[in-house]
Amino acid sequence: MSANLAGLSYFIRTFGCQMNENDSERIAGLLEAEGAVRAERAEASDIVIVNTCSVRAKAEEKLFSYLGRLSAPAEARGAVVGVVGCTAQVRRTAFWDKPRRLHFVLGPGHYELIPDIVRARRPGRVCVTSRHRQWREWPAGRTRLSDPWSAYVTIMEGCDNFCAYCVVPFARGREKYRPFALILDEIRSLAGRGVREIQLLGQNVNAYRDPGAEGRGLAELLDAVSAQEGVEWIRFLASHPRTFSAEVARAMARNRKVCRQLHLPVQSGSDTVLARMGRGYGRQGYLDKVRQLRDLMPDIQLSADIIVGYPGETDAEFAETLSLLEEVRFANIFSFRYSPRPFTAASRGPDDVPAQVKKARLTAVQALQKAIQAEQHRDFLGRTLTVLLRGRDKRDARGFAGRSEGNQVVNFRSRSEPAGPFVRVRVTGSGPYSLKGERVEPV
Repeated sequence: MSANLAGLSYFIRTFGCQMNENDSERIAGLLEAEGAVRAERAEASDIVIVNTCSVRAKAEEKLFSYLGRLSAPAEARGAVVGVVGCTAQVRRTAFWDKPRRLHFVLGPGHYELIPDIVRARRPGRVCVTSRHRQWREWPAGRTRLSDPWSAYVTIMEGCDNFCAYCVVPFARGREKYRPFALILDEIRSLAGRGVREIQLLGQNVNAYRDPGAEGRGLAELLDAVSAQEGVEWIRFLASHPRTFSAEVARAMARNRKVCRQLHLPVQSGSDTVLARMGRGYGRQGYLDKVRQLRDLMPDIQLSADIIVGYPGETDAEFAETLSLLEEVRFANIFSFRYSPRPFTAASRGPDDVPAQVKKARLTAVQALQKAIQAEQHRDFLGRTLTVLLRGRDKRDARGFAGRSEGNQVVNFRSRSEPAGPFVRVRVTGSGPYSLKGERVEPV
């Protein structure tokens, strides 16, 4: 039997989204089950794992810069260094092109190899990026939760949409769905451990279909998770508007445990840009879904992704994106300049919007959204919100931070230590990116 990893420390640097964060929690759980312990800094660890994102060029630039700074000190102390995740899948052996001391490069779906690779300690020998066509279940209990009260639960992986700009199908593969019963088993286990918020994850989560004979979808899953004792808040992401159905919207509305919050990426407000992106919906179709959601749940908080400077985007097309922001008035957005990604259809054509134009458009989007959020947040003044505690404010002995049901960041003060995951906070101040308040102390 192979020796375990007792006495070794590990550090994981995560680039990217919630799916990557969940993968990092899985890797951490796998290493700790073998005896490794978490280090606070890469410089103090025996194992360094860099979990990567390839959705934006800037994330890759940060990754390669980080690896350059990490390489020499890690080599000097004999640390095992590996790169995993989406960029590992897409770039593969490109990581050996520069003089970096790497032990392994693993695509998604191969993280179970890490303990044996660490034990072997052979630099530059392991690159595994093959894809699995069927769902592979992660071992039960082999996930290290970063938050004691909130947990990610993966329900599907991959994407079949092949939007013209998006690398996800090439990084994560085609859609694979987790069995309905296994999802509920994990959620029951998490609730038994005190987890109160469940975040259902997938690259195209509303396309979920149980691979069993019944073929139950996301709406039925929301019903089933809502029935689980101990679960109090439910979220799900990421949704694609093309496959977001009225059935799912109605399931959200009838299950009060499902948070009145949804991330529904729109990318552009222009029909012609959306068509070139291959998104499968137009501006009016998107607005119809927003209207339906708000008719069912008037208090729902919506967020979205926005791309500016997509190939061929004119001033008039960009103006349609600004007008969409004004019309929908999102609670939050994630906005980016277009960058060509490998293997995508858009990367085969010209990236013809000048960099300075992209920069100006991104600035305009972010300025408008900042003003919208500042105005919306002022409406919360004087209200009392339920907040899920996330942790302490290290700069304030009485300070804590959390998130509301609408996913707003809430920084608050409390005269006593909160005893549980949920607290009531009266909002006393606001800014464009967060709310401030005072905890309503229990009687």
